[in-house]
Amino acid sequence: MLVNWFLAAIHLLAFAMGFWAVLMRGDAFNRLAAGAGEQGRVLLADNIWGISALILLVTGAMRAFGGYEKGADYYLHQALFHLKMTLFVLILLIELAPMITLVKWRIAKARGTPLDVGRARLYARISHVEALLLVLMVLAATGMARGVTFS
Repeated sequence: MLVNWFLAAIHLLAFAMGFWAVLMRGDAFNRLAAGAGEQGRVLLADNIWGISALILLVTGAMRAFGGYEKGADYYLHQALFHLKMTLFVLILLIELAPMITLVKWRIAKARGTPLDVGRARLYARISHVEALLLVLMVLAATGMARGVTFS
């Protein structure tokens, strides 16, 4: 019981941390596109976003398939769980371009070469869309927690 409560709390806190980080990353991308030197802020927010995603993956998998909570059978037959996973996959897919670019930025920064910030506004928009998708994931999760079903 205590482990279930702890996993649920960590999972929800990771949503909050990820939401904040992806919004901050989007804001930093916008500032970077406007000419402000925000590369460090973009990379820091991206690190936090990545950590929160990892926590969400681990705690979510433990809760759904690790013998905690209601069990895999419950989740696999829940429409809201499928919606939540679809939103998660959508976030992963639209995250690919910023993720690849930010890996290149980290390499360039380590080499002391200039960063290509030409797509910063696009990555800001992607970050803000990801924040919206996270909110939708939380709505799906709270619906599941309240027993909302669709027939």
